[in-house]
Amino acid sequence: MSSEDAGFSVALEEARQGSREGGVPIGAVLVSAEGKLLGQGHNMRIQKGSATLHAEISALENAGRLPASTYRGATMYTTLSPCDMCTGACVMYRVSRVVIGENKTFVGGEEYLKSRGIEVIVLQNKECQELMAKFIKEKPEDWYEDIGEEDE
Repeated sequence: MSSEDAGFSVALEEARQGSREGGVPIGAVLVSAEGKLLGQGHNMRIQKGSATLHAEISALENAGRLPASTYRGATMYTTLSPCDMCTGACVMYRVSRVVIGENKTFVGGEEYLKSRGIEVIVLQNKECQELMAKFIKEKPEDWYEDIGEEDE
């Protein structure tokens, strides 16, 4: 698994789109076991004034209603380590694998995912790190709000 993987490439483009829109630059893509793109999205909390529209939730929402069996063997690609809410969604739907662009900026529920039998792969992609560093420098209050913490 590498940063050139097709699913990850789409997630990274979603993160770039979020950045262009002035939002939190995190993208996510759900891909079936057969390699079919099921849903993609990016963090839209700022753009839509949403409390919950993180990238992974956006990808799941855009995938639409799917039978439970579709998630088995599926991979969630996300450009940043998933928060507790997004971790919970991956666990609830029994996604088989979570591929993370980077976890230097933020470490979410990776250990919980692993404890529930979900494979976790971290790519440490430089562009993901750069997108997040730029956003946090420019909009620290929006970043801390996004992860449910007070501005430091």
